[in-house]
Amino acid sequence: MTLHKEGIKILRNEILIFTLVNYITYWNSEVLFWFFTLPIAVLLFIMSVYFFRVPKRDFERKEGCVYAPCDGKVVVIEQAEESEFYNDKRLQISIFMSPLNVHNNLYPISGKVAYTKYHAGKFLVAWHPKASTDNERNTVVVKNDKISVLFRQIAGAVARRIVTYANVGNSAVAADEFGFIKFGSRVDVFLPIGTKVCAELNQKVKGGLSIIATY
Repeated sequence: MTLHKEGIKILRNEILIFTLVNYITYWNSEVLFWFFTLPIAVLLFIMSVYFFRVPKRDFERKEGCVYAPCDGKVVVIEQAEESEFYNDKRLQISIFMSPLNVHNNLYPISGKVAYTKYHAGKFLVAWHPKASTDNERNTVVVKNDKISVLFRQIAGAVARRIVTYANVGNSAVAADEFGFIKFGSRVDVFLPIGTKVCAELNQKVKGGLSIIATY
């Protein structure tokens, strides 16, 4: 396991802030230091380290497979109108990430990045029906010679920053990292009608390992 680069600065700042707070508390009240500020600081730091963890995984990257772009639980499988890029009906699979999940985001297929766009927005809870269109989000489309897939990072009520490394023209490799969402959120995947969905509602999936569809 390693720590994600997006967490290094946050963890460094936490160390500085917690050290200062605990130093001041210690010289004012040792009881408060030992039984309140120190335990809370340790707990919060451990939680942050856990959140920014990136476990070591071996990816198979099979042809014709669409992989889960993140860890989490499948909360939506339905036909939906995709109005940003395709302007037609698509199969939508949505995966909700709790603060306890690994939060780096991975390409679901290999190909070329054909589109990417960031949208500022609200911070509704990630499972809200309008989260896909009203929340802060970033959309990426990857195409290859067999399929075009749109996937959208969506901020939630807790998440306040979406990071996307994908740029138009980049080569995408399934299960390689394309972004990160901080502190809880969801990812929507839009597939062509007729794509065989392998995922099930409420299924727990792992990014880059779980196959959610085949083509």
